[in-house]
Amino acid sequence: MSAAAIRPLPARRRDPEGQDRVSYSDHSEQTLVEMCLRGDERAAREIVLRFERPVFSLIFRMVRDRELAEDLAQETFVRTLNNLRRYDPSYKFSSWLFKIGYNLTIDHLRKKELDVVSMHGAPDAVTPDRQAATEITLVSGDERPDELLEARELGSEIEAAIGQLRPEYRTAILLRHIEGYAYDEIAQVMEIPLGTVKTYIHRARNELKAALVHLTEP
Repeated sequence: MSAAAIRPLPARRRDPEGQDRVSYSDHSEQTLVEMCLRGDERAAREIVLRFERPVFSLIFRMVRDRELAEDLAQETFVRTLNNLRRYDPSYKFSSWLFKIGYNLTIDHLRKKELDVVSMHGAPDAVTPDRQAATEITLVSGDERPDELLEARELGSEIEAAIGQLRPEYRTAILLRHIEGYAYDEIAQVMEIPLGTVKTYIHRARNELKAALVHLTEP
């Protein structure tokens, strides 16, 4: 499957005569993969449509550069579609896809030493409800304006502290506390043992606690 198969994404569902095409949106991940392997480019487009936002969201949180995140996300899908025959169907496809995106991004982070993440909702959060669902909540909704300002300042300090974590710790924290991944899913994405995931998260929490200790001092 070539890169041309995923850009640009056309309008779907109707042929030139205006008749509905066969819908791909209800197919399972495994079915879409099998269709892609048979050369069905619409199945490839469905994979992109289904996963482009979560993949971009994770990468954006790691690099905090929209243009760079778009490039890395695009490369993630190109590599995924070009290497579908290497996919092991005994594993969850989305975890395999995230693993490819993670490896690309972590390589870039190691080279460029980028160190900023967002605490204020996913970049694709275009509604208040979506933003509230994807941000780290520091205060309740009934806080006074001065308390909200203080919370934002606190969020900036937490953001900076997360940015100082080594890339592996940062990714584990993001996947666990922002993306909501279970420990075993994180292990699949990062290709590390379950025990290592727990160690990364434990150490990351300790480093964050040490970096933010001044916030709890009287």
